[in-house]
Amino acid sequence: MNETLLPSTNADGLPVVPMSAAQKYQFDIKGWICLPGLLSEVQLGSVRAHQMKFLYEREALPLEQRDNHGGPSQILLDHPAVVGVLNAVLSHQALAAEDCYGFRYDHTYTSHRKSGHDNWGPHGGGGYFNFAGNSHLYQMLPGRVHAGLTRVVWELNEVGPGDGVTMFLSGSHKAAFPPPEELSGRDSPLWESYTCPAGSAVVFTEALCHTGTKWVNPERDRLSLFTCYDTVNSKWGKGCPAPEVIAAMPPKRRTLFRGVWHGMTEVPNINKYYEEANRAV
Repeated sequence: MNETLLPSTNADGLPVVPMSAAQKYQFDIKGWICLPGLLSEVQLGSVRAHQMKFLYEREALPLEQRDNHGGPSQILLDHPAVVGVLNAVLSHQALAAEDCYGFRYDHTYTSHRKSGHDNWGPHGGGGYFNFAGNSHLYQMLPGRVHAGLTRVVWELNEVGPGDGVTMFLSGSHKAAFPPPEELSGRDSPLWESYTCPAGSAVVFTEALCHTGTKWVNPERDRLSLFTCYDTVNSKWGKGCPAPEVIAAMPPKRRTLFRGVWHGMTEVPNINKYYEEANRAV
């Protein structure tokens, strides 16, 4: 992998935090990692307030903030630690440069869950055997992996033991067999999860078998942002932020929303730029 092609800073000029060897190893064998405590209290307060306003008072927001990643929440899109992971597991080097990411935004949603809300529904797994065309794939060569559709979950409130967050059948992104019922039910000992302080990010490959479960903490709600990233010439989810939202972002961040293609005969003949005529829909 030619690291010189990868952006060394994010759109706000902050240095990208590369994945460590330990993080790469854990992501490969488990299919997920947790990056705890990435946001300051000030950042958390602004993002939480924006997410609640977006969910319940959207029309009160200015046009450029009427999106999950509008306004103060846009900093989550290319947080330095998130970029470091995506550079390692998703970026297509030919479409990366200092002013352009080698991966793209795919889709997102905000989840606000109170105690008793159940979101059980295991899905995914076996992505190592998926064909191209299915973004839920996982590929690897010695010293290199590619997670075709990568999810970043931002936990905006603290997650304690047994609260009921996203659960993983670790390693199932490489599974050759479908999980039998006795090993994929709620009480299976194979399920793994996490605890983390508010402002943490959990990154996993969508090739991994995963599920939500029942949130049981009556003292605090779960407030999470689930954002997916894909390769530049592929899109799985529908939709894209409105032009007004993207226009309010710095230029490098806008490249996350460029059109879904790689190279053609037009000029420029490779997709390293964003403009209104080259925006994903």
